[in-house]
Amino acid sequence: MNIGPETVVVFHYRLRDAAGTELENSRSSEPAAYLHGAGNIIPGLERAMAGHAAGDVFSATVSPADAYGMPDPNKVQRVPVKHLVGARGKLRPGMVVQLNTREGRIPVTVTKAGRHTADIDTNHPLAGQELTFDVEILEVRAASPEEIAHRHVHGPGGHQH
Repeated sequence: MNIGPETVVVFHYRLRDAAGTELENSRSSEPAAYLHGAGNIIPGLERAMAGHAAGDVFSATVSPADAYGMPDPNKVQRVPVKHLVGARGKLRPGMVVQLNTREGRIPVTVTKAGRHTADIDTNHPLAGQELTFDVEILEVRAASPEEIAHRHVHGPGGHQH
């Protein structure tokens, strides 16, 4: 079966930046799984996955526009330190921490740290970067009616209810 609309894809990947530095590698944990066509992964990678089948191994380079977008300077703000989670020790510029919001936690990058407040960048940490994914497709199957209705994968590697 080839990857197309309403298929579930299970895969391992290695993510590298434009300099070739490894940023992530799924091989140290469970493979990733997503419902193709539901917008569960970045658009450029989803397009590159289309048409592939279990056993395929390939690389896909994704532009910033098809990944996490370009950095928006309006997404830099000052917040009280008490709203930041995940900082071990003293906050430092360049640290990626979690910001508590009404919609849940989001990753942010500290640009300036003070005693009571911090300047943070809420752009995705990979915004503006060209990314290369080295992919191995492990499984492709038809999505269940429940997965299609919920617009995400259920079971190992996917969403658990």
